[in-house]
Amino acid sequence: MQITHIEHVGIAVKNLKESIKYYEGVLGLKCYSVEEVKDQKVKTAFFMAGQTKIELLESTDAEGPIGKFLEKKGEGIHHLAFAVDDVKEALNEAGEKGVQLIDKQPRKGAEGLDIAFLHPKSTFGVLTELCGKK
Repeated sequence: MQITHIEHVGIAVKNLKESIKYYEGVLGLKCYSVEEVKDQKVKTAFFMAGQTKIELLESTDAEGPIGKFLEKKGEGIHHLAFAVDDVKEALNEAGEKGVQLIDKQPRKGAEGLDIAFLHPKSTFGVLTELCGKK
């Protein structure tokens, strides 16, 4: 697996509008995109912090993955995303090395990226996302 960089850090929030105010007003970052990813039941907001993106995630459905995360753990870091050249290849390699996969195949995520998740039980407690463009 060839990781090129940290693609983004995903942060679960209860209220996207209020969170954007903090990141812009206090930290001085600029929100450059807000997008709903319907099949993941989430609305996202993106910021650049140097060369790394920050992705805020607000649940659009309490039964969705972010809704369940917020209910169980509250607001905070949800996942760490790494950019790879080929998500399918990286996913297969991780599976061959015994990593428990959440996704068996890449799927579409925010910003048009292909994404797949590795289970935190196999990644020392960190939900890990693999991201790439086709």
